[in-house]
Amino acid sequence: MACNTWQAKIDAYVDAELPQEEMRALDAHVRSCPSCAADALARVQWKRAVKAAAVKRYAPSAEFRQRIQQQIAPRRKPALWGFWLPRLAAAAVVLIVAALGADRWFASQQSRTFAELADLHVTTLASASPVDVVSTDRHTVKPWFAGKIPFTFNLPEFANTPFTLLGGRVAYADGMPGAQLLFQIRQHRISVFIFEDRGGLGRSLGFGDTLKKHLSFNVETWSEAGLRYFVISDVSPGDIRQLSQLLKSAAKS
Repeated sequence: MACNTWQAKIDAYVDAELPQEEMRALDAHVRSCPSCAADALARVQWKRAVKAAAVKRYAPSAEFRQRIQQQIAPRRKPALWGFWLPRLAAAAVVLIVAALGADRWFASQQSRTFAELADLHVTTLASASPVDVVSTDRHTVKPWFAGKIPFTFNLPEFANTPFTLLGGRVAYADGMPGAQLLFQIRQHRISVFIFEDRGGLGRSLGFGDTLKKHLSFNVETWSEAGLRYFVISDVSPGDIRQLSQLLKSAAKS
C-alpha cells in the first residue's frame, strides 16, 4: 500500500516539484524500496532520452541555411556593395546558426553527463551492496583503487566534520573508469565521482567550476590536477559546497 501511495508522485519527485516534506519522505522510501528506486531511475532515463531527442529534432539543417540564404539574396546585383552585402549577410546567418547549434550541443552533452551520473547515484542508493570497499578510513578506501583505475587521488580527514565516508567502488561514465565515493550526512547520502579530465574534456563541454541543479539533485563539478570531480546528492547546496571544499583542499595538498 505504501508503494501505491508513492507511485503517483514519482514523476513530480524526479522533477523536484514535491513539497519539501514529501521530497524527504520519498527520498527515505526510495532508499529502502528497490522497486520504487528502479521506477525512479527509469523515469530519469526516459526524461533524458526525451531531452536528447528534442535537441536533435530542432538542430538546424543544411536545407534551413539554404532557405535563409535564398530569402536574403537580392533580386538584382547592383554595383560592388550590392554584390558583397548579401554574401556577408549570408555568412553572418551561417555563423549565428552554427553558434546556436554549438550551444545546444554543449547543453545536451552537459545534460547527458549529469543524467548519467544521476542514474549511477540512484542505482547506488537502491543497491543492497552500494560499495565494494566498505570502510570509514580514507587510508583503507584510497589504496583499494590502486590498479583498478588509471590515476590516484587524495582524500581529506573527515574527523570533526559532518561527513562520514562509507566506502567506494569503480564507476564508468562515457566509457571511462573512475572512482565513486559514498558519503553520509545526517540521513542523506552523497556520491563523489572522480574521472580523468582527458584533454580538458570538462572545460570543452563548458563545465568549468560550477554548482548546478539537475532533476532533484544538486551537482558541483570542478577540475584539479588533471582530474574531473562531480559531487551529487539531494542535500542542500551548502552541504555540497562544504564537502567539495574539503576535497579541493585535499587535492591541492
